[in-house]
Amino acid sequence: MRAVVTVTGSDRRGIIAKVSGFLFERNINIEDISQTLLGDQFAMIMLADTSESSVDFSKLSSELEELGKEIGMTVRIQHADIFDAMHKI
Repeated sequence: MRAVVTVTGSDRRGIIAKVSGFLFERNINIEDISQTLLGDQFAMIMLADTSESSVDFSKLSSELEELGKEIGMTVRIQHADIFDAMHKI
């Protein structure tokens, strides 16, 4: 299953390393990634394949929210189909 991971907040060192390491530990493959800085604000979108992960999607979502709190960012995950549908409206 494909999912979209979004990360936003004030820029700091190690954001990509923390989030990608978290996904790697859960056997989630990053298929595509885009990141940008808008002033001092960091924004990143990842397309990820969660089909090999044994972690339940709702638990994964909760763990990513916690990771976000730890690193001072907002981190969310959505099913890619839902993300795509939201942006077609």
